[in-house]
Amino acid sequence: MSAGPSRGNRRLTVPEAPSPTLDPPAAEAASPSPSDAPQRAPRRLRRRVLLLALPLLLVGGAAGAWYGLPVRQITVAGNKHLPAGQVRTLAGLSPNFGWLYYGAWRARGLLANPWVGSAVITRTFPDRVHVQLTERTPRARLRRPDGTVVALAADATVLPGAQGTGALPLIEGWGPSRVNEVLGLLDALARYNVQSVAYTPTGLSLKVANRRVWTGDVQALLKYAGSISMYPNSEISIYPWGVSVQE
Repeated sequence: MSAGPSRGNRRLTVPEAPSPTLDPPAAEAASPSPSDAPQRAPRRLRRRVLLLALPLLLVGGAAGAWYGLPVRQITVAGNKHLPAGQVRTLAGLSPNFGWLYYGAWRARGLLANPWVGSAVITRTFPDRVHVQLTERTPRARLRRPDGTVVALAADATVLPGAQGTGALPLIEGWGPSRVNEVLGLLDALARYNVQSVAYTPTGLSLKVANRRVWTGDVQALLKYAGSISMYPNSEISIYPWGVSVQE
């Protein structure tokens, strides 16, 4: 009796594993096929064209912004001494200048003018520039050593061409300059209508109405300034320790 598989058992057939295949060497896998070389050449050419065209595009864009957005509307406010045309020239606002490129570097000539205390420049898209000035004003007159008289602003800036300054206080003197000190004193004594101040290294002589006030100490003058109105017809000398009155 032959031994064979019974009906209740099933035969399991395991397929044989496929024989392994060898991968090509790495050098052979990385090496391009002859058909890849013609494809890389157009890519390199396109890259070079783009690099060469980029500067031209930038230059073209800048030129377009210059000619496409020129300054066309210019307004000036706050000027009293300087004519509006001179303000525009000082601010570098020439006709059709590129609005996009206008800035403080262009307006530096404006602040170099002694009459200009400050300036605010506002650009409004697409073509407007507004210049708001704050001009210096004459505060006093200064007689120079050569005898010429010039107008001074409150910060001692000389204001050339000032008109109508004959009623301003006159400052003169000799020795080390005390002009800034005197200008500050004029503001502190504004209520007394000081007409002139002469300075020396040792003191100040003020003319107020029809009398003279002398002091060797500015702080003492400020402290006893009330004596100026107390003795309207007297010569006054003010010292750190008090006031001397001469009828």
